[in-house]
Amino acid sequence: MTDWQKVYSDRTEYRANIVVSVLEDKGIQPVLINKKDAAYQLGQFEVHVVADDVIRAIKIIKDDIKFE
Repeated sequence: MTDWQKVYSDRTEYRANIVVSVLEDKGIQPVLINKKDAAYQLGQFEVHVVADDVIRAIKIIKDDIKFE
């Protein structure tokens, strides 16, 4: 995954899946990576996109997704 960049991370899978869905709806192809340790439940879920889509993806996440 040399051309992929992390644009979002969270401890909860459902939030990461929401980000993935929104990015897909906007025409970006994200990848969800589970970096959580199965035994201890430590770690994060990360959303990665290709380098060309990083700025656009970050803007979409910042402007279109609210977790409150």
